[in-house]
Amino acid sequence: MSRYTDEDGVFAVKTARETISRFLKDGKVPDLENVPPRFMEKAGVFVTLETYPSMELRGCIGYPEPIFPLIDALRNAAVSAATEDPRFFPIGPKEFEETVVEVSLLTPPELIEVKNPAEYISKIEIGRDGLIVEREYYRGLLLPQVPVEWGWDKEEFLAHTCRKAGLPSDAWKSKNTKIYSFTAEIFHEVKPHGEIKRKILKP
Repeated sequence: MSRYTDEDGVFAVKTARETISRFLKDGKVPDLENVPPRFMEKAGVFVTLETYPSMELRGCIGYPEPIFPLIDALRNAAVSAATEDPRFFPIGPKEFEETVVEVSLLTPPELIEVKNPAEYISKIEIGRDGLIVEREYYRGLLLPQVPVEWGWDKEEFLAHTCRKAGLPSDAWKSKNTKIYSFTAEIFHEVKPHGEIKRKILKP
């Protein structure tokens, strides 16, 4: 059941784009008026930027835990995705005009409880779940859309999330590793400044 409406998704994506545009122009995060009440509630969010039309990743930053009001987390994640993702150079204003904005609105992560790590395979669903792998100081996250876009099966999804955490690919098989799952409602631009749609994930 959807927590967010299509109108919420349009607001989220437009807010992310406007926040980035203004920040790239004058270094400031713009003030907002008429923020929907739901966006004042604490929630996790990720902002993903992709180069159009190749749709190659250009930045992705977010907050998996509901520790900030959604509107604050959204705008901070938007600026960070454009300027602070360590995998990429900061995006420039001209390049951003040819960039697609995607926003993932998250449910709180929940620990997947198993007696044997082999049980993870039956508890994970591709196209529904995002994953967080955690062991001591190591932590890695992959959004639900990632295994769908790359065509991974469940074991590959677990392995890549472990690698994202800086752990061996088979670290999920250890009882010392914790794995959390979450879901996301994803809204994206069809093209830069274009129509905003809800993304339906089909494995």
